[in-house]
Amino acid sequence: MVVIRAATGLAVDRSAWLYRHMSALQHDLLRPLMFSIAYRMLGSVAEAEDVVQDAFLRMHKSELDGLTIDSPDAFATTVTTRLAIDALRSARVRREQYVGPWLPEPLVVSDDADPAHRLETDETVSTAFLVLLETLSPVERAVFLLREVFGYGYDEIASIVEKSEANCRQILARAKRAVDERRPRFDPDLTQQAELSRRFLAAAQEGNMAALTQLLADDVVLVGDGGGKAPAIQKPMQGAVQVMRFMHGLAKQAIRTGMRVEHVAANGMQAWQVRGAGGEILAVMTMEFEDGQIHTLHNQLNPDKLQHLGPTGDLNAILGRTPP
Repeated sequence: MVVIRAATGLAVDRSAWLYRHMSALQHDLLRPLMFSIAYRMLGSVAEAEDVVQDAFLRMHKSELDGLTIDSPDAFATTVTTRLAIDALRSARVRREQYVGPWLPEPLVVSDDADPAHRLETDETVSTAFLVLLETLSPVERAVFLLREVFGYGYDEIASIVEKSEANCRQILARAKRAVDERRPRFDPDLTQQAELSRRFLAAAQEGNMAALTQLLADDVVLVGDGGGKAPAIQKPMQGAVQVMRFMHGLAKQAIRTGMRVEHVAANGMQAWQVRGAGGEILAVMTMEFEDGQIHTLHNQLNPDKLQHLGPTGDLNAILGRTPP
């Protein structure tokens, strides 16, 4: 047996040592791509991480079985996409029984965030777009993302999803029609968004109804996701007056209970991250803008969908409410 002496001074098998270290390097290089695909497919950080981990295990097993992988990127994309399609089919069953509106898990950008989670800030990671993608079948979603977001050719997509090229073209055309009918407008100016969100938060805390009305689009929509585990509205709320009053009420509750509201970037949008008095995560609300006004508010309160951001709190207990 050929051995080398590792940093610990212990003798190890040379092939095993090289395999572990090359696998670690491959993991670091491929993981952002794999997570990017899985998160857009599933809208869940936890489920995407599971898919990526499973994909790596399958890749490593293939290598150990003697399979030559000429293009690690292509192989990783194929395995990740197929696993994500299977995971999404299973998730659809659970989401049909979900309590209240379903929203994706927020992807908050921070200095200490996992590097693989720092996706490009385009419309395809916005909360509204991920919700829209839920209307597509798993294969439609995969074909749409692979072509429109990642730029794969039809021959490559056909191999990945195991369909013919002609079928993939038809699937994409059908998916694009469904998406284009409800595609949200994307305003990438984070600087302007940040100023508008600060003004809105200040107006809500001060009870400045005139300022709130000015900052809200007439047809603004507020959607909350408590998942049956946190207090949230059970159906979307629409209209500037209703949303204005509701947001003012939330601001008063936050002040009364000692909550802290932090401005963050999440899913390519401005967002508020709400923490309890002890620093626990309670909610993440993303804002989407159109023509200088807030057009959509998505409020994620389900503690199960916030765990990847840190310790979560019990919003029912803080507000003195009986769990839903």
